[in-house]
Amino acid sequence: MQLVIVDTGCANISSVYFAVRRLGVEATISRDARFIKAADKVILPGVGTAHNAMAQLQQADLIATLQGLQQPLLGICLGMQMLTSHSMEGDVPCLNLIPGEVLPMQSAGLRLPHMGWNTLHSIGSHPLLKGFSDSDYLYFVHSFAVAPSLHSLAICHYGNDFAAVIGKDNVVGAQFHPERSGKTGARLLQNFLEWQL
Repeated sequence: MQLVIVDTGCANISSVYFAVRRLGVEATISRDARFIKAADKVILPGVGTAHNAMAQLQQADLIATLQGLQQPLLGICLGMQMLTSHSMEGDVPCLNLIPGEVLPMQSAGLRLPHMGWNTLHSIGSHPLLKGFSDSDYLYFVHSFAVAPSLHSLAICHYGNDFAAVIGKDNVVGAQFHPERSGKTGARLLQNFLEWQL
């Protein structure tokens, strides 16, 4: 399998790379549109601000490439947020692959950023979430979140509900860090690697 991790210049690329290697899959880290288009599967990682991350994609001339992919694409953390229509973090248009809005978290007085382990609820039947239950803990670090919508595949509650996993057609995203979420995170990555459209 040809797996490409998009080189977004962010800090979690190597941990995503090693997480898929532990599953027996070699990945290529690239910002070359030809490699990305030719891949069987693509992962879009992200850490930092939406404004900077979208600027990196723009600079690398990758926005149209990512918008045109037909193969499975997984966005992680900020990478998931970039799959949506718009982010209030810097008031920036995103890739518009999954309808949705990224909003400041309404944490009802809980500490921000939301940092640590949390569970999911309202878990859908998507292949990405095969084997998941509401007792599984996943690792989150964020202070902006995607509002729940018809495209939410799983919800997390931290003061208020937000979309923890989203999906539409060939595109899926996880707000948590699967590469830092132990066996449960590895299960999500394995499910993505096995996902057939």
